[in-house]
Amino acid sequence: MEESWDFEFLSRIVDGFVSFLSEFVDDWLANDMRVSIFKILFSWLVVSLIAIHFAWRVYGNTVNDMYYRQGTGGQNGGTPDTAPHRSG
Repeated sequence: MEESWDFEFLSRIVDGFVSFLSEFVDDWLANDMRVSIFKILFSWLVVSLIAIHFAWRVYGNTVNDMYYRQGTGGQNGGTPDTAPHRSG
């Protein structure tokens, strides 16, 4: 009995997804103002994410080194365990 319920649940999910996609494609192909605005905003989002990805590839190590310093200062620029001795 559970198998038929699982199949019914899965088929409802698939049917809902297919109907959503068909409505989305119909709206996408329409020459409507809200579709044009959506396309512009979606394009802006995709271009921004691609730019962030490439910027992180180029400058990621530099940014990471700025916030996680190596050496006696500890992580995040904290104070060292021992006080430095000043001369003069």
